[in-house]
Amino acid sequence: MAVTERLRQGRHVLFGMLILTLITTFAALPQRVQAAPYAAMVVDARDGRVIHSRNADTRLHPASLTKMMTLYIAFEAVERGEISLDTKVRISKHAASEPPSKLGLVAGQRIKLRYLIRAAAVKSANDAATAIGEAISGSEKAFAARMNRTAKALGMSRTTFKNAHGLTQNGHMSTARDMTTLGRHIFYDYPEYYNLFSRKSTDAGVKKVNNTNRRLLANYRGADGIKTGYTRAAGFNLVASAERGKERIIATVFGGRSTATRNKRVAELLDMGFRKAPTRVAVRKPARPVYGAEPGTGKTIRTVTTVKKSLRPVARPGAAPEKAPVLLALSDEINQAVAEAKANTRPKPKMEAKEVVLASTAPAEPVAPAPTLTPTLTEDGQEVVARLSTSGGNHWGINVGRFPSRYAAERMLVKTALTEMTTLDGSLRKVVKRKAGFDAQFMGMPREKADLACRRLQARQVTCFMVGPG
Repeated sequence: MAVTERLRQGRHVLFGMLILTLITTFAALPQRVQAAPYAAMVVDARDGRVIHSRNADTRLHPASLTKMMTLYIAFEAVERGEISLDTKVRISKHAASEPPSKLGLVAGQRIKLRYLIRAAAVKSANDAATAIGEAISGSEKAFAARMNRTAKALGMSRTTFKNAHGLTQNGHMSTARDMTTLGRHIFYDYPEYYNLFSRKSTDAGVKKVNNTNRRLLANYRGADGIKTGYTRAAGFNLVASAERGKERIIATVFGGRSTATRNKRVAELLDMGFRKAPTRVAVRKPARPVYGAEPGTGKTIRTVTTVKKSLRPVARPGAAPEKAPVLLALSDEINQAVAEAKANTRPKPKMEAKEVVLASTAPAEPVAPAPTLTPTLTEDGQEVVARLSTSGGNHWGINVGRFPSRYAAERMLVKTALTEMTTLDGSLRKVVKRKAGFDAQFMGMPREKADLACRRLQARQVTCFMVGPG
């Protein structure tokens, strides 16, 4: 009986060991099956020509490469006056609850946008990325819609964003080709911000943070960006850019097995790019995004509007030429500002008239008699006339943003007036100094016209709200 009992116990032990072995084996299978696929892309950044690609159009998880789009839109929003780098963003519970990597923000805390941008670019902080999206669009869902609109405008045809940070979410996918395209746009569209990606560490307001890409930046000659990404579903991703002499190469890797193997592969791809790229290439910068029609508007919106013709003011129909007020739509100074907007330069012109009137091409509405005008001559003899409002009962207006300087506000008024001449025709451009900055306003409109102007500008992605009487 004792022997039989021992044999029975031995069988139980063997059976248990067998079950444990099977459990261990099958537990490892999903990890192998779900291993992130590999994809790569190498381009000459100067003209965009493809040097190498492998699975470049396969839709994969981008992980924190997503934050390149979050940052691209942040740069765009600052450029267009939607938000300032010094705007203090209030952190929501949703943003504060994002999992690591994070800056450690607390719900209700206020922090300047510039620090959120640094944290997202350098540390790849998820809470900072979510806070940026909420600050610009009001919610992460609305921001994701803007991300997808921008991706489409940039030609990222196989990318769909669901969030601002890149944590794995069903349907949140991109490709090596699309992320390479985005990296090239960041470099050329916003060169003034590109240095962020080469910082090995930076001040993020609440603390100093280190760059997640610091190993490649330290060990590869000429490397100066751009963005890392990692999740279990994605593997180790990286979009890297390096410059040697007059040559610049961008290399993208999806699905690396570790930081070390990913960096090694990216270095090999960059080396390949520098070997194969010609020394001299005509630089062909990518075109800035052109946004498609907004739902229900039927309008195509271009983010940067260039002016082909500087229109001269004409007299209002029906008014006697000798009694019609001198209307100044574009003084020499404003023409200069328009030319500067074309060339993307920013010297400070001396603006004499603080309120000027746009030329009218529509029949005039009945107005009160015009007050006495006081013309001012510029240095070259151009007559500039500023006047008080003759709008009669037209006491409404619109505000198109608050800016850190009077020049920035005046420049925005010029750009907006040229973009939306139909509804802003005949209104007064006005800069109002506030404690927090300078408000750019168009005044002297009936309520219906102000409402229409605001809706048309909002369809163009221009910040706008109405200003009532008083």
